Amino acid sequence: MRKDLGVKPYLFPMPVLMIATYGSDDVVDVMNMAWGGICSEDMVALNISEDHKTTDNIKKRKAFTVSIASLKYMDEADYFGIASGNKVSDKFARTGLTAIKSKFVDAPIIDEFPVTLECELVEAEQTIYDYRVLGRIKNVSVREEVLTEGKVDPSKIQALIFDQFQNGYYVVGEKVGQAWKNGIKYVNKK
Repeated sequence: MRKDLGVKPYLFPMPVLMIATYGSDDVVDVMNMAWGGICSEDMVALNISEDHKTTDNIKKRKAFTVSIASLKYMDEADYFGIASGNKVSDKFARTGLTAIKSKFVDAPIIDEFPVTLECELVEAEQTIYDYRVLGRIKNVSVREEVLTEGKVDPSKIQALIFDQFQNGYYVVGEKVGQAWKNGIKYVNKK
């Protein structure tokens, strides 16, 4: 038996992404968002409201970073979704996190977050639904402690995911299968 819930943004899991930019005054701004992700091999798409400080910064600086929020910094990540950069000028400073300048784009890397995509703006436009930002990934930097044998180990990231059903956070971690191998048994099945 199934129950209809109507039109809701119920897709799970949703990543908890930290979008970081510099303002015109070089102040670091970070926002928490779930409605974004990879849209091709070297591209990121963000569905964002145009009235965010982050959106204005992206338009002016033509760059941004996208980091994966982790369990260790859940409170800071949540705060970046609570406070508006338009209203709180020292939003980033209040958290005590560390920003370092990307070598690849004009945007900050939040050093404590384990994985960061450094992106240059390709396109930003108002669509019929919302404001859409496309960025080209110029580099991915990671904290060494999330590597195993030189590769990113998702279980070490402890990535936060957002639950749109009850507005909760969950952690990704346990590997339960191998892509392009678990379903191979159906390839020759008749």
